[in-house]
Amino acid sequence: MNISLVLQMAADTFPDRIALTSADVHYSYGRLSSSAQAAAELIARSGASYVSYLGESSAATVVALFGAAMAGVPFAPLNYRLTPAETNRLLERLNPVFLIADEDKVGIVAEGVSAALMTPAQFIEATAQGASAEIEVPEDPEAVAVQLFTSGTTGEPKAALLRNQNLLGYILGTIDFASADEEEAMLMSVPPYHIAGISAILSSIYAMRRIVQLPQFSPAEWLRHCAEQSVTNAFVVPTMLTRIIAHIDETGAQPELPALRALAFGGGKMPLPIVQRALTLWPTVSFTNAYGLTETSSTIALLGPDDHREAHNHSDPLIARRLDSVGKPLPTVEVEIRAEDGTVLGPNELGEVYVRGPQVSGEYQGRKLTDDDGWFPTRDSGFIDDHGFLFLAGRIDDVVVRGGENISPGEVEAVLRESDGVEDVAIVGVPSVEWGETLAAAVVRKAHASVTKEALQALVRGKLRSSRVPEHILFIESLPYNDLGKLLRREVKGFFPGDVPD
Repeated sequence: MNISLVLQMAADTFPDRIALTSADVHYSYGRLSSSAQAAAELIARSGASYVSYLGESSAATVVALFGAAMAGVPFAPLNYRLTPAETNRLLERLNPVFLIADEDKVGIVAEGVSAALMTPAQFIEATAQGASAEIEVPEDPEAVAVQLFTSGTTGEPKAALLRNQNLLGYILGTIDFASADEEEAMLMSVPPYHIAGISAILSSIYAMRRIVQLPQFSPAEWLRHCAEQSVTNAFVVPTMLTRIIAHIDETGAQPELPALRALAFGGGKMPLPIVQRALTLWPTVSFTNAYGLTETSSTIALLGPDDHREAHNHSDPLIARRLDSVGKPLPTVEVEIRAEDGTVLGPNELGEVYVRGPQVSGEYQGRKLTDDDGWFPTRDSGFIDDHGFLFLAGRIDDVVVRGGENISPGEVEAVLRESDGVEDVAIVGVPSVEWGETLAAAVVRKAHASVTKEALQALVRGKLRSSRVPEHILFIESLPYNDLGKLLRREVKGFFPGDVPD
């Protein structure tokens, strides 16, 4: 099988139905399929080993993804926010590459790395008339369909490999074909170089839900697109939803979105107060928390709409806390929690999250991380409660070891966010002569708040054990996040050099 099957099925079923709205231009499934076939012809003729996309989301993103699949060449989109030097190092690893790049990126591409170089507009024009002959699509389920580069915060980016069978394992196992009504529209505001962007394209086209692209996110534009395009479904990362709600609260913008039916979020830890505020703002919207990784072809666990509604303001604290979970594993995957020695842990025991299933790749170029039984170590820390809900406690590498005791930053951050004066917070470990490592908190106060170090320490002391109380608290203007909303803890640690300040 080949991921282009997703588009072929849609085009064969409803060729004239609108599949994509990009820059106010509508593209039907039939047109996308025809253009993808023409793209496959261009790619094959170029002799390229990869197809890459360097730019904001556009119609060319969708055509390139499926055109690469039809040509049997991996699609390897790049982060367009990288420096020219970083970009060219990645392009050299893809050499020879069929590159589609935004106009302002064409000039930074080094000579000799591209077998072909086009802007998105040129690519769409070149593929508009369809292929000159019938394209024979390679049907190799083990072929690499998509290659995504990691952020590279700990060195050179690694290339995560997703094969046809992994991506189709996720789509075919979780989405019903043509299950969307014709009026349904999904707002795509995540970039094409992220797994959420890839899965949004594949899942929306397979469900036959129109994609509405938002190349540059801003709260005002997100709200405007939702209203003007009658968006029924959307996916956001935590920083996006935080900014949307802040924009509504600060400007008095109308939060009513009568067409919006479902809002999914993922890609990082969503602060509990933001979820609670969103549920209050949009009580009729169905919320879903999706947990997944690049190496798992997107989502592996979901906290669904009914779970959100039940947990919101529930009197039983064990049910209410589910709002801070990522729900239950998908039926097509298995999840285990393991100790450092590999022992499988029981309910409510904290350990590393392992996952297994057909959508799980767990593979980088030159390195396979799954064991002989197919289990992939996510490097996420968490536990599963008595009712099967998965709770995440952060990355394994983020755990603070204080006097031999493992402390998850997430549990302390959750308590500090309960303070009315705290807008955002990050806990990191810093060196300690007495304990080896101790907790430090970087705190962003809400506007006009006067919360103190002592008050926050007392808040934690009253909720958790004394070992969880941050020894150092630093008030700052903002925390560092990458463009997908992931907290950059390494940079936070840099706020506490040498002798840690208070």
